[in-house]
Parts: sequence; C-alpha cells; structure tokens
Amino acid sequence: MRAKIERREFITLLGGAAAAWPLPARAQQMARLPTVGFLGAGSPATADVWVSAFTSRLRELGWIEDRNIKIDVRWAEGRSDRSAEIAADLVRLKVDVIVTYSTEHTQIAKQATSIIPIVFALAADPVGSNLVASLARPGGNLTGLSAQNVDLTGKRFELLREIVPSLRRLSVLFNGNNPTSTTEIDIVRTAASPLGIEVSASEILGAEDIAPAIATIAKQADALFVVGEPLTFTHRTRINTLALAARLPTTYPTRGYVEVGGLMSYGPNFPASFRRAADYVLPHSRICRGWRSHVLWTNFPASFRRAADYVHKILLGAKPGDLPVEQPTRYDLVVNLTTAKALGLTIPESFLLRADEVIE
Repeated sequence: MRAKIERREFITLLGGAAAAWPLPARAQQMARLPTVGFLGAGSPATADVWVSAFTSRLRELGWIEDRNIKIDVRWAEGRSDRSAEIAADLVRLKVDVIVTYSTEHTQIAKQATSIIPIVFALAADPVGSNLVASLARPGGNLTGLSAQNVDLTGKRFELLREIVPSLRRLSVLFNGNNPTSTTEIDIVRTAASPLGIEVSASEILGAEDIAPAIATIAKQADALFVVGEPLTFTHRTRINTLALAARLPTTYPTRGYVEVGGLMSYGPNFPASFRRAADYVLPHSRICRGWRSHVLWTNFPASFRRAADYVHKILLGAKPGDLPVEQPTRYDLVVNLTTAKALGLTIPESFLLRADEVIE
C-alpha cells in the first residue's frame, strides 16, 4: 500500500513539473527549428570569416543558433561536383533557406531546387547568368546581392593598360566551370582587338591546374587578367606567388586578391555599398599599412551580413522573388606598390592619385 502511495505521489510530482515548464519552451523543443543551409563554395581557411559575419548579423536580428535556428554549414573547397552533392543533401534535409555565393555555385543550388528559397551573398551577373529574371523583380526562388563583375571587366582592362603601357599579349586565367568566364573573356578580347593586343585564355578546373597554367602563360603573355570566383579566390596567394615569380602583372576584381600580393584591383567596395549591414567600415586611407590584419574584413563580410537580412525576411514569410537584388554603389581602385616595385613597374603619380587605396 505504501509503495503505491509513493508511486502516485511521484507521478503527480512529474506532472506538476511538466506543467511548470513554460509552454513556449516545450513547444520550441518539440518543434523543428528553422534551418539555414550554408553552401560554402570555398574553404573554411578563406571564407570562415564570412560565415561569422553572417551568423553575427542573424544574432542581431534575434536568430540564435541552436535556440531558435539551426545553421548547417558545408564546404565545397571550390569544387563544383562537391557543391552539387551538398546542394542535393540540403534539399533532401528540407532546409528552409540555402545561402551560397558565386554564380557557378548559385546555379548549382538552383538546379537542385526550384522550391527552397536561395540567397546568394555574391553573384557576378545574376540577370545575364539567368539566376533571376530581373534585379528589381527576381521572381522564382532566388535573390541576393550582385557584384556586377562582368560590367567592370572593360574598365579593369583599361586600368591595367595604364600601368603596363607596353602590354601586347594578355592572358585570362579562368575557371572553366564558371558560367560568367566566357562573357568576361569576350569583353576583354573586344576591348583589346582594336589596340592590337593579343588575348589568350587559360582554363583551370582545380588547384592542381594553377601552376601548369601560369607556367604556360609566362611564356606567352605580358600580364595576367584573373576572373574572380571561389576557385581563384581560394588559391589567390598561390596565383600571386607564381605570377610574381614569372614577373607577370596581375589584375583582379576585388581588393582581397591585392591584399595578398596582387598588383591591382577594380571592383565593388562592399562595406560602403551595403553599409547598413557592415560590421564596420575602415576609415578611408590612401596608404594602408599593416594591411594583413584587415584581410577579408574590409570586403566580403558586409555582403554576407546583408545576406542575413534577406534570410531574416524570408523566415518571416517574405518570398525571395519579391525581394530586389542589391547592387554595389561604390567601386574602388586598389594598387599594391610593393608588388609593383618587385615587378620593376613605375606607377604614374596620376594613377596613384586616382586610387582609392595604395598598399605598401
């Protein structure tokens, strides 16, 4: 009899404890947390800071990882086949939003699903590559931020000629899996042809192709035009080291390449363009010393923080097709004087005065 009473009291106690447990907390534990699948086109070594910027902004918006949201981060290491596997797996898991970057890897995500919302933190030419119908009204299940790299290709070519006036042969290094590469190559050839400048294209598909490609380029070109995307960005230090050894001036679309030894870049200033979501904007300085401590924090993280705003709106019910694609509003010319000196190049003072940043 005594054992039955004790058992009855124990069950009553459990029931009281369950009743005392807040209902929202119980519901949250029972319900599936909204899940964001982050398809990292590069590697943690080069892009983990972008994930940190993304999750930091989500926390500011009230989304706390493992409390009211789950973030599933995967890395493709610049490989399109790996991205396809990751995208398929995220679709199988029925994540609520997929976040990625670069035209190539965004297209892979798009091929994997026409239902799950996709936010691209960066894409070179969203309309031209058929990611979205238009910047103002994307339609479909994609939206995000445009780098407009293709639109700036001709300007990058012109700026390179100013630094290397003796340019007669130019080689374009590109990832063959990147759908916007062909467009950039065509633009360079169109701009170079009237000037009698010969343009060759050197394709790479993986890291193992970089050294042989640059060895060949060194024999047939006076300078190197690199198409920006995850594969070349992930291995930008290696590209710059090999190019410098071959005494090849280089031009790139963003300062991240120049920070690690590239000669020059012309492209979007993301912190200034997406200021609302930037972690911080460095004070403008024409001469930037100690630049290594600022690697990556002065460029892409702002766009990934802005991507978090898109995710926030989508999780609250917005349709990606109704959210306009944002474009950069400021473009910067960055020159690395240390690299110029190593190449034996004298940069005209008039050119340096126009530069937004000179690294030395």
